Amino acid sequence: MPNPKNVTERVFQSPSKYIQGPAAIRNAAEYLSALGKAPLLLADELVYGIAGKDLTAALEKASFTVTRAIFGGEASSEEIERLSVLGRQHSVDFVIALGGGKTIDSAKATSDELGIPVAVLPTTASTDAPCSALSVLYRPSGEFDRYRFFDKNPAIVLVDTTVGVHAPARFLASGIGDALATNVEARAVRNSPNFGGGLPTEVSVAICQKCEDILFQFGPQAYKANQAHAITPAFEAVVEANTLLSGLGFESGGLAAAHAIHDGLTVIDNHFLHSRMHGEKVAFGTVCQLVLDGAPTAELDRYIALMRAVGLPVTLAELGIGDATDEQLRSVARAACAPGETIWNLDRLITEEIVFNAIKGANAAGLDYISRRT
Repeated sequence: MPNPKNVTERVFQSPSKYIQGPAAIRNAAEYLSALGKAPLLLADELVYGIAGKDLTAALEKASFTVTRAIFGGEASSEEIERLSVLGRQHSVDFVIALGGGKTIDSAKATSDELGIPVAVLPTTASTDAPCSALSVLYRPSGEFDRYRFFDKNPAIVLVDTTVGVHAPARFLASGIGDALATNVEARAVRNSPNFGGGLPTEVSVAICQKCEDILFQFGPQAYKANQAHAITPAFEAVVEANTLLSGLGFESGGLAAAHAIHDGLTVIDNHFLHSRMHGEKVAFGTVCQLVLDGAPTAELDRYIALMRAVGLPVTLAELGIGDATDEQLRSVARAACAPGETIWNLDRLITEEIVFNAIKGANAAGLDYISRRT
């Protein structure tokens, strides 16, 4: 049942401030000074070398006292506890997330543990995590654990497209895969409460549609620009769609089967599958959602064509599990249908058997599309 509490209020939520542009990180001190002067800076070793050193230097020049924390690689309860202890030891007054989705989710949860604000500085446009008031947590093994919800969205989201354009284009493509699910899922759950606990507003509906429009208009062009390390209007538009519009859209519009099936895929013990990025797995989940929705072949082709144009997987083989048994796929379906999963936002009959068949049907649709174009 999508609305068991008979919610009638409409709710929309967002970060307090969003900034995006070339070399925006140079002005970070100006924006971050409102949050405090003693941040905990969370970044992995690679990202710290790319952007963290420059950010730290800029902040210290502006009289910030920066405590560096090296991200351990997994957004887990254990990692959050470790970071919280570090933050308390150094009396930090806000948290900075510098990096990708799991770094961001860990920083948001750490700030919640410490009761202090968080500023998110994504270095890629690979997920819609930066703007939301939730974190996706995993077990140390990489298996999906749970969603963790917060009372507040990030205080600031600052996107430096100069940094982002030098990331591999695969990251932008992953963000497109994540963002492409936004409208597909939101339009299927209009009668279900969103992550803010209310029904979607008209503005969230418009944002989801605009997100999708940008991806179809500019996605492949932005992907090519990223490969050339060129900041173009198309690249800026897709970064905004991946980060801001998708973030606002999924949180205030709602999730459904695409993300539930992504979560289900984590139960398969396959190294190549687990090395696939979040949006790459969500992309296949979106094909599954479209199959569940009864989308005609022409509509499936439209989405699959965009995914293929930016290198996203559309078959089980491209995810690295082409040899998955029916038993394994049923385990994915079972996990996707776990209590509390987003698939239950759908206003229709859902069973493990239906989801299992949707997964197989999505794989068949991807294979059919490829066979018709070779």
